Amino acid sequence: MKTEANARPATDAGPFYRHLLSGLAKIEDGAILRFAFFALLAGTIGVLYVDFRELSANAPAALTYTPQPILPPTSTQDGGGRPRPALTTPPELLDEPLRIELEGGGVLRLTGTIDPGAAKRFEHEIDTRGEYVSTVLLDSPGGAVDDALEMGRLIGEKGLHTRVPDGALCASSCPIVFASGQVREAGREAAIGVHQIYAAALNASPVDALSVAGVAMADAQTATAAITRRLTEAGVDPAMWLHALETPPDRLYYFSPEELERYRLVTQWAEN
Repeated sequence: MKTEANARPATDAGPFYRHLLSGLAKIEDGAILRFAFFALLAGTIGVLYVDFRELSANAPAALTYTPQPILPPTSTQDGGGRPRPALTTPPELLDEPLRIELEGGGVLRLTGTIDPGAAKRFEHEIDTRGEYVSTVLLDSPGGAVDDALEMGRLIGEKGLHTRVPDGALCASSCPIVFASGQVREAGREAAIGVHQIYAAALNASPVDALSVAGVAMADAQTATAAITRRLTEAGVDPAMWLHALETPPDRLYYFSPEELERYRLVTQWAEN
């Protein structure tokens, strides 16, 4: 029987849940909705992050593999091309950012990978040396396509000669630079080769092929058009770039002396 003696007073005193309910009752509805929204957003981000990690881990190797342009193996039998001629420059030197060194006789030697920013350094060197430089000597596994195109454009404007001697490498984007010379000289044992453009050669930093596949393909098409235009302006048969389009990016198609002549990539042979 409930009497005044045993009745609970009408106060906030009581078990913990009463304090909790009382506190919640004092919170505005807007604040509760905001809290619920941010909690839901945080949970969604967490689920998406977990799904992305699982997708990346389970993605086919073909989508996540980033090939390296440094000294890939010779072309496969079904890909054609000559075996790679013997190289005289150490691979570790070719792997370094592009070195630009002035030599006697107006020769500017370029050795190493065409890294992003190489075109600016090259332009600065040409501007500094004035009319002294007449020939650009190449020994490079290629690299950034945009920089190679810009270097080629400058070589064409200045009317410079290009040269790839016996034992030297000019691969990937390097033939774009070589093709821009007014006179293009090569040794018959020079290794001149091409392969497909890929995203790592178009950007300054590594890329995630899963997230930029569409952009990378558009960039590759734009770059291919620019390369074709550069070759045509230099008097080189752009059909040579078909070998690049057909060769996987982890391999190289090395041109034979006969092909270099037929595509007009070489205008004269170096004398031993």
